[in-house]
Amino acid sequence: MCYDQEYLAYKPIGNKVVLDFSKCKYPMEVQYLLKEKFGLPEYYGNNWDALWDVLSLRWIESDGNVSVEIHGYNKMSEIMRDYCKDMLIVFDDVHAEVPNVVFKLIS
Repeated sequence: MCYDQEYLAYKPIGNKVVLDFSKCKYPMEVQYLLKEKFGLPEYYGNNWDALWDVLSLRWIESDGNVSVEIHGYNKMSEIMRDYCKDMLIVFDDVHAEVPNVVFKLIS
C-alpha cells in the first residue's frame, strides 16, 4: 500500500503544546484534540497505543525541549477522567523514553 507524504507527515507544532480538555465530553473529542495539538499524521489510530507510537516517534531524535501543559483534566467528568488515565500513563512513558519532553498537569 502506498501513501502520500501528507498522510504520513507530522504537522509543525513548536516547543510548547497546550492541551485544554475542559470542553471534552466524549472520548473522540479527546483523541481529535490530541491529533490537532500534537500535529499527528493522518494515520493516527485514535487510541492510547497509537498515541504512544506517534508521540515517541515524533520526538525520538529531537534535542530541543518540549513542554506540554494539560489543562481542564480536573474539570472533566469522572468517566472522562477515567478514560484519560491511560493518556497520562502514555505521557509518563513518552517522558521516560524522551526526557526532553515534559508533561505538566496544570488543572
